[in-house]
Formats: sequence, C-alpha cells, structure tokens
Amino acid sequence: MPVRAPRICSCGNIVPSNERCACQIKRDQERKYRFDQTRPNARKRGYTAEWTKEAKAFLKANPNCRKCGEPASVVDHIQPHRGNMRLFWNKANWQPLCTHCHNVTKQSEEKRLGI
Repeated sequence: MPVRAPRICSCGNIVPSNERCACQIKRDQERKYRFDQTRPNARKRGYTAEWTKEAKAFLKANPNCRKCGEPASVVDHIQPHRGNMRLFWNKANWQPLCTHCHNVTKQSEEKRLGI
C-alpha cells in the first residue's frame, strides 16, 4: 500500500503524513486556553448540584446511549442551550450518551453543522 510523502509545515519542519507538527499542536492548545478564559465556569453555565442530582436520575431511567446502545454516562442537551436556562432544564432536550459518543461523535456533528 502506498504511503503519502511527508509534508513541510509552514514553520519549515518536515512532518510525516497523517501527523501534526508540534507548532500546530501548540497553537491549538493556546487557542483552546484563550477560549476557556472567556467561557463561564460550569457552575455559572448551570451545572450545579441540582443538575447532578437530575442527571443521575435521568441516567437511571435511561441507562443506554441513544447513539450506540452502550451504557450511558453523560446527559447531553440535544439542542445546545447556550445559557438559556429554560432550554437547559427542558427534559425533552436531554439525551443519554456514552462518553465516546458525547465527546467525539456529537462534537464532530455540531462542528460540521456549525452549531
């Protein structure tokens, strides 16, 4: 099976195919850090002890991931609430997901759809 040739990064480093240059990784980490500094903390976004209690009850009633059927560990908001507390607490907007489907599958869907 043919292998793609290495590429030259904008910083001048030679990078093997299907890998990322250290400068790209560092740039992405810095961008994430800047974003996190502007984002309200979890408590201010509504994830309080009351949320934890409700989420545990929801997962007990809905134990399987909606996407893959594995045991669910995360209560996900189907439509991102973006600070709208009415939407945040609307149980019709909740779905049980496993960690993988929440952190990988759902996030890539939202990124692709521009949500």
